[in-house]
Formats: sequence, structure tokens, C-alpha cells
Amino acid sequence: MTADPPFRTALIVIDVQRAFDAWEAAGRRRNNLDAVARIAEMLSVFRDKGLPIFHIRHEGTGVGSSFAPDGVGFLVKEEAREIDGEPVIIKQVNSAFIGTDLEKRLRAAAIETLVICGATTNHCVETTTRMAGNLGFDARLVRDATWTFDRVGPDGDAHSAEEIHAMTLANLNEEFASIVSTAQVVESLKSD
Repeated sequence: MTADPPFRTALIVIDVQRAFDAWEAAGRRRNNLDAVARIAEMLSVFRDKGLPIFHIRHEGTGVGSSFAPDGVGFLVKEEAREIDGEPVIIKQVNSAFIGTDLEKRLRAAAIETLVICGATTNHCVETTTRMAGNLGFDARLVRDATWTFDRVGPDGDAHSAEEIHAMTLANLNEEFASIVSTAQVVESLKSD
């Protein structure tokens, strides 16, 4: 009889795609300009430790979507590109758990802790993090390895990317996830 595998930690990299470069080129302003560099840093540490990494990619289904599968925006940014053996999971909605086999893969690999990063904080990152917490995973959202954009609300008020990012983190903190920094993640993995 074999023993149950030990619980493990996985890195979940959400939608680090070139569509966001086009948004910025069109004048949309974002926060956390170093987020992709922080993601690359965590990818390096997870790879060095031999820990699982799951790359999530958004596939737009609407006409003219920036994330259309045959468009440049669907491609992942080079710094966050997967390497051989790292699964890429394609989603068509905000949550990486809906319409995919992500949860099945995580359970099969005895993964308990999810370190979540990517874009955007208040959309796919938030939705995936909420579901991860609700599904019983120990979710860790990396505050400096995710970003969002300025938005105008339904009341016409402008909201900065920094405000939206901060409010999203506040909403998720201690309810759905622990909010951590890249430095905290790297330190915890190096001490293991």
C-alpha cells in the first residue's frame, strides 16, 4: 500500500497575455508596472524547487475580443511563457475553475496551497481567488504580482487602478485568501 502524497503548493499564473499591452498602447493606465517581473521571479523559484505551475490563458469568444485565439493578444508575454511540462489551461470566463479541469488537476496532484498572480486584479484574478477559497484551497494572492487598469464606474466616477487594486485586495483578505508579497512567497519557498 502506498502512502498519500504530501500536500503541495502550486503557482497559478493568470492571463499574462499581450492583449494588455495593446490596452496600454491605446492609453489605458495600469498599476504595478513591475508585476510581470515579479511573476517571472516566482516562476524561476517554483521551477528551481520543482513545484507545479499552471498557466491560465483567456480565450475571448466575443466579436473583436482582444483575447481572440487567432490574435496577437492571445499570446502570452515572453517573461511568463510556459516551459515544457507546465500545463496551459484555456478558459473562456473569468474563473479559471469554470469550464476547465483545473480543480481536477490540483486535487489529483494533492495540491492544497495556491499562489495566485496575473491579470487583472479585479476580474479573472479575483474571481479565481474567490473560487479557490470557496473550494477549500489555501489561496495566497500576490499583491505585487497582479495588476489592473483605471475604470469608470456606472455612476460616471473615475476610479484609479491603485484604488481598484487596493479595494479588491481588501475584499479578498482573510475571507477568500491571504494577501502576500512576492518577497514573502520567495522567502517561504527558500526556507522549505
